[in-house]
Amino acid sequence: MSMLTPPGMGGQYKITGDKYPRMRPARRRGRLAFVAVACVAVLGVLGWGTLQLIDVFTGGDKASAAGTAPCATTSPEASAPPAAAKLPKPGQVTVNVLNATTRSGLAQKTADELKKRGFRVGDVSNAPKEYDKKVDGTGLLLGPAASLKTSLTVLGTQLPGAEHRADADRKGAEVDLVIGNGFKGLAEPAAADAALAKLTAPQPAPTAEKKSC
Repeated sequence: MSMLTPPGMGGQYKITGDKYPRMRPARRRGRLAFVAVACVAVLGVLGWGTLQLIDVFTGGDKASAAGTAPCATTSPEASAPPAAAKLPKPGQVTVNVLNATTRSGLAQKTADELKKRGFRVGDVSNAPKEYDKKVDGTGLLLGPAASLKTSLTVLGTQLPGAEHRADADRKGAEVDLVIGNGFKGLAEPAAADAALAKLTAPQPAPTAEKKSC
């Protein structure tokens, strides 16, 4: 019997060799690590669930917590149409037709055509010296300052491209159509009527995009 064997013990309890065996409990580190990880996971789930419940009852959401709420953008909608422009009718506009070119009879021919289109015709003659042979474009529409956005605008539908000019010293409401060297005729009646209708018809103005949150 070995000297390491306590008295009275033998058989399967017999200890051989010259060293004492180390008596230690079974290792439990793996089990403890698993339990710790499981506890952390459970606590995390419980914490997340608590935050969700608080979020539901307080009416908040992730977007509001970040300070930006998702918004839906709607397409622009037409606003109420503006009032039609207060322009005079052709019958309320008196036009003096003046020929500043070397082509004879042009003033009378143009005056007759304007009369057919409903305009009143005043003086029909050659242009004064300050304009005679000095208008290079199709024509010059001249009138008092108040006519720039009224009578001259209406008359301009008959001669597109003509220059509009106001004379601050001019009296009365009559306007002049001074025929220039580039004149080839008035606008076609259909085109002139369409241009006049566009001036007087109200157009809906689109509004800015709206966002609903």
